[in-house]
Amino acid sequence: MDKIEFRLAFEKNVEKFRKSLGLSYRQLAQKCDVDHSNISKIEKGEVDLRISTIYELSKGLEVHPQELFNFKIDGKSSRELGF
Repeated sequence: MDKIEFRLAFEKNVEKFRKSLGLSYRQLAQKCDVDHSNISKIEKGEVDLRISTIYELSKGLEVHPQELFNFKIDGKSSRELGF
């Protein structure tokens, strides 16, 4: 997995959590300090994220930041890889 695939996997995870809460981009933006237009870009893998943005997303999505990284890399979960 290269860095672009890693970023896309992360951002698809963000989308999954947002949809599971039934939130629109704007509703999620109201729950965290991230502009709604940036949330769309994040979910499309169009931006590199800062740690502070990951923290804000986790607050808005009501999950521990670690959960945003819980996805498969080359067929293995992030937990199996040790992070």
